[in-house]
Amino acid sequence: MNNKKLLFGTLAVSAGLAAGRLLFAGPASSRSNSKSTSYEAVDAYVEDQMRRLNIPGISLAIVEGDRIVHYRGFGRARPGGETPTPQTPFFIGSVTKSFTALAVMQLVEAGKVELDAPVQRYLPWFRVADPEASAQMTVRHLLNQTSGLPMILGMANLSDSDYRPGATERQVRAFSTLKLSRPVGSKFEYSNANFNVLGLIVESASGEAYADHIQNHIFNPLGMSHSYSSKAAAKQHGLAMGYRYWFGHPIPAPNLTIPLSSLASGQLISCAEDMAHYLIAQLNGGRYGDVQVLSGTGIDEMHRGAAEMKEMGLDLGSYAMGWITQVTGTSTIVWHTGIVPDFGAVAALVPDQKRGIVLLYNANHAMVKMTFDEFGFGAAERLAGEVPSKTLFGAAPWLMRSMALIPVLQVIGVALTLRRLRCWRVDPASRPSGSRLWGRHLLLPLVPNLLAALTLVPMLSKMRGWILLFMPDFSWIAHICGGFAAIWAALRTGLILNTLRKFRSQNPHLEDSEL
Repeated sequence: MNNKKLLFGTLAVSAGLAAGRLLFAGPASSRSNSKSTSYEAVDAYVEDQMRRLNIPGISLAIVEGDRIVHYRGFGRARPGGETPTPQTPFFIGSVTKSFTALAVMQLVEAGKVELDAPVQRYLPWFRVADPEASAQMTVRHLLNQTSGLPMILGMANLSDSDYRPGATERQVRAFSTLKLSRPVGSKFEYSNANFNVLGLIVESASGEAYADHIQNHIFNPLGMSHSYSSKAAAKQHGLAMGYRYWFGHPIPAPNLTIPLSSLASGQLISCAEDMAHYLIAQLNGGRYGDVQVLSGTGIDEMHRGAAEMKEMGLDLGSYAMGWITQVTGTSTIVWHTGIVPDFGAVAALVPDQKRGIVLLYNANHAMVKMTFDEFGFGAAERLAGEVPSKTLFGAAPWLMRSMALIPVLQVIGVALTLRRLRCWRVDPASRPSGSRLWGRHLLLPLVPNLLAALTLVPMLSKMRGWILLFMPDFSWIAHICGGFAAIWAALRTGLILNTLRKFRSQNPHLEDSEL
């Protein structure tokens, strides 16, 4: 937990939840229904946010009842390419968690899993450092993110470079020396690790590989024919190009690998049309067409908020099972966001109105995660007819862009220091002494340099891989500017003291007050 506070504190120093007209191929389409004008406010909002956040491409779908009522594509699926279509695949990030939760609940209804059974019933080898906590942790704790598994662990594992079969099990077996961040069942803490363990439980209870189970029991029944658990397969069927932000500018990232060990927590791939099928099932008691993927009671259990969520002093609703339940105005919105380094997604339901919306976009950066969450929740609020919540993280994109000023300011700082030293040599009267020397010219300038140097700390921790993936510009700033700041802080102090010492030795008759 100290590492987590240090990481976010460092990010705040260095730069600074709520993240969906016609056919995707253009501004008009025969596939859009006659009610398309009722979604103009949502479309206009998405277009405005797309410009504000510099998002290359967005895929949007809206459902009502048991029908898909609106599709829209914005921007480009790839550099110089086509507008996203309803079938263009995107990574959906942590929206994957609701699929994993659905798979678990299917096994519950099949009598193969019990929610309040210990994890060790299904994974007898499962251990954390505390044997008692190991035995207490249940399937429900994992689903509700109340197991005590640390957030930092789930983030760090996203840079896992183990691409061999069985990567998830090897990752979870390594938990045997892990100290939980809080007692089992005591409090919510979001961690991808919870759902990676659930993926193994799905495999153990079903006898199928996680990817096969999702394909056979969710994708196929729901007609999700453009959804994948493999990036290679999705590429063969038009996977959108992902982008990573560098100082606010999206740069294509065509060759990023995915962590196989985190498939169940955030690496599934889908498209707007398929996600619309999925939302219809979520809104209609588990039914899509003639297929029932889960009972209505099971769906209600998945959506029922069970763990109060508070982050950075904000009330973010309640975590359910791969979903977040949040009240806005007179509406309850059941939703979840997802990010990978180069994609993002929002899936939201307004159960009382039988409406749902999905937004898929092909750019991301961890520093603007909360801004993107607000964007997604704002679209859901507009769909629900609610007055949008106040924006709290609107400045984050500018903070991300402002990081580019750090090396510029460092160059200016060096130039000003060298200029001041020249002035002191030329004009003896301008030379500082006493408290003025130590306060204004030595100690005060150390503060920004030392703060910049602190950006190196997370780069030397187990979070280094995650930062390289999700904040490439910050990692560059940390390595280059943080390293320079540490060196310059010492060098600058030495230059000043050495200059004054030389002057003192050349003028021994002067008193300290005259120096």
